[in-house]
Amino acid sequence: MSEAKSATFSTWTSAERIVFRFAFLYFILQAVPLDWRFYYDLFTIDWGRFYYRDLFNLSRYAPHFFGPTDTFANWAIVALIALVGTIVWSFRDPQRQHYTELYYWLRVILRYRLAIGVLAYGFLKLFPMQAPLPSLSNLNTAYGDFTAWKLFSMSLGIVPSYESFLGLIEILGGLLLLNRKTTSIAMLIIIPFLGNIFMSNLAYEGGEHIYSFLLITYALFLFAFDAVRLFRLVSLEQPAAPNRFKPVLTEAWQRYGRLALKSAFIVFAVVVYGYKTYAAYRTGPYQFPQTPGLSGATGVYDVAKFKLAGQALPYSKTDSVRWQDVVFETWNTISIKSNRPVLLDRVETEQIHSADTDRTYEEAGAAGRHYYTYQVDSVQHVLTLKNRNPNYPNETLTLRYNQAGNNDFILSGLNENRDSVYAVLHKLDKKYLLHEAAKAGRRGILKL
Repeated sequence: MSEAKSATFSTWTSAERIVFRFAFLYFILQAVPLDWRFYYDLFTIDWGRFYYRDLFNLSRYAPHFFGPTDTFANWAIVALIALVGTIVWSFRDPQRQHYTELYYWLRVILRYRLAIGVLAYGFLKLFPMQAPLPSLSNLNTAYGDFTAWKLFSMSLGIVPSYESFLGLIEILGGLLLLNRKTTSIAMLIIIPFLGNIFMSNLAYEGGEHIYSFLLITYALFLFAFDAVRLFRLVSLEQPAAPNRFKPVLTEAWQRYGRLALKSAFIVFAVVVYGYKTYAAYRTGPYQFPQTPGLSGATGVYDVAKFKLAGQALPYSKTDSVRWQDVVFETWNTISIKSNRPVLLDRVETEQIHSADTDRTYEEAGAAGRHYYTYQVDSVQHVLTLKNRNPNYPNETLTLRYNQAGNNDFILSGLNENRDSVYAVLHKLDKKYLLHEAAKAGRRGILKL
């Protein structure tokens, strides 16, 4: 491999060479996976239904020195290693006049690293799954019982067309990164987009601010290559010399290898990943369980009568044990509203799980209700409930159910404290503005 014959390169200053050495080591350590677990996950990827989940998890790689979650302390360790490497490199290579070719290949690595980062999220938004429509339980929860991040997610979820638009913009930026000549155009799209994500995470107390800022650093580094020339040309209206460096691949295996790698990236990160996310969208949001709930039970129920340990308790907004209402979701989740405090599950990062029991989006960031996954014994008419909130790992209820007419359920059995409980549930014919608006269409007549 050699440089293009037509290219001439000026000598870099000593400061430029030192800064580049640090930047090269820092971004290589951040972007190139050096963890053996990454490659284990790569070579054991699920090529079936959950391919998109595995590729999404791989796309979020970042070096971790302090536990599984990302922190800026990890960046400090990377910067320290890069600083030591810069000192050693400067002593061992003091005569080099420039690093033009190495700079080119660093930009290639960061282009594709940034591309997979934005494409992985882009397809989840294009097929609106990242922020799904609120569940019935969410629609029957007071506004003040949600965390700021859950409110942000649901606000995005109720406008799926806007979510898809955001995904389209993100995918467009990712695709433009796959060509060196359109990288600067991609940066004009990606930097404001990622900046908005970063600020949203800060404003709404989300958990993706560190990762989004990491992608911003990649984007800023890539944009810096053309930023000065663009400023001279557009703002100062002065001539700007183009960058004419292009590596010449002299060997056939180099040319075909480059083409094969780029084609593989497009096939697996765009075509296959895009198809798998669309297929997942067709089966329902990955945020919610897929196991069907009790047939014909979906809806919100007022608790008309309630007994605890044989004692009838009147309706109360303040009683910590008296149920106020119960929601049966279309999947196997029951949520119970009462005044019993809820220890919040503060999961605020994007997670894709294959097992229903791990899909806790519906209860994460929500107080005011307790959420239970349940199993149905249709022969004995028994529901076995388990609290979905990981803060209540041992909380279970065992309830017999009887359907009294079309609108009433009777539940009886043992609650989480193993006390006898008896509840008469009356189904409410409740309409939701969100659902009615969808039925009416954009210009339809809305009646509540």
